[in-house]
Amino acid sequence: MGEPQFLSAADPANPYPTYAALRAQGRALWYEPSGQWLIPHHRDVTTLLRDRRLGRTYLHRFTHKGFGRTPPPAAHEPFHVLNDNGLLDLEAPRHTRIRRLVSKAFTPRRVAELQPYIEELAGERVAGLVADGGGDLVSRLAEPLPVAVIAQMLGIPEPDRHLLRPWSAAICGMYELNPSEETARAAVEASVEFTAYLRDLIKERRKSLGDDLISALIALHDEDGTRLTEQEMISTAVLLLNAGHEATVNSTGNGWWALFRHPDQLAALRSGDVPLSTAVEELLRYDSPLHLFERWVLEDIEVDGVAIPRGSEVALLFGSANRDPEAFADPDRLDLSRTDNPHVSLGGGIHYCLGAPLARLELAASYSQLLRQAPGLRLAAEPRWKEGLVIRGLRELLVEAG
Repeated sequence: MGEPQFLSAADPANPYPTYAALRAQGRALWYEPSGQWLIPHHRDVTTLLRDRRLGRTYLHRFTHKGFGRTPPPAAHEPFHVLNDNGLLDLEAPRHTRIRRLVSKAFTPRRVAELQPYIEELAGERVAGLVADGGGDLVSRLAEPLPVAVIAQMLGIPEPDRHLLRPWSAAICGMYELNPSEETARAAVEASVEFTAYLRDLIKERRKSLGDDLISALIALHDEDGTRLTEQEMISTAVLLLNAGHEATVNSTGNGWWALFRHPDQLAALRSGDVPLSTAVEELLRYDSPLHLFERWVLEDIEVDGVAIPRGSEVALLFGSANRDPEAFADPDRLDLSRTDNPHVSLGGGIHYCLGAPLARLELAASYSQLLRQAPGLRLAAEPRWKEGLVIRGLRELLVEAG
């Protein structure tokens, strides 16, 4: 059968034919360039997301040497200290402890209280876009909205908020397959700067607690018994920004690009024939903002008769799973009325996206404001895609409104 044609064959604008070819080749495919086992089927992705024989890290059970892996370069340490103390890359028991504590601060009530702010900010952004007759939907709405919301939740002062997006983009570059040394240097620099900034902010908040999330995390840290360390607070705040806005940014751009290519579905959404909440789930499925999620194999496993030994890394292909005909009827069709929709765009298992309710709230606000204020919104030019496949989204989406 030979090596699966993955990165070399995937069209950044449309990787789905490549995913279909992968699913036809098998359920566990070795890919030499990244040294990973590719898992393209929905049933296997959802199963392995919940299989405790796999983990986002192996360091809670093994050393690098004991797991047969080379430690990351010492120069990358600031990135790994920041990243490896966040929920996304932890396993039990630390993951259990931190998620339980963070969930006490990142409550449904706190998210719900942000709704008026989100609606107002989305409305202002869309009004400006309409007043200008259009522009880049990504830079004018998709990017600034979730960054502002997370900054508001964390309590980042207004004059400092312009720092967040560049830091986040640099750090997230390390999540792509085989990042370059230039990407690593940028991520390390951003990690150092972001960590120092948050350490100073936490110091100021300790002097005078507010009603923001940083203050809430400090209060948890200062309780007797189980508590967060300062590094865990810093890593949590960075993760909330990175994960909390990357998904929303890319879902907004990817979603509108899909709607423009399916005018019948856009018309149904504009007419109110389709519930917005149902449409958001289908847009998340149809062109997922995250296409690949990596896990380490902590104990020998088997997928469809293929032995995957301990020490291996698997790449769970979310983008492929979301188009698997075994899980979705007519999966390549955008159907905003689809209700049987077990997509994996927000993960699964213990690493299911903590900020999923907030992401859905932001997406609903941005879509509803555009539908209301810009009923004639139309595409002005073919979009440009960002490089990379792990975090997948548009560089820009030029639209006309008026």
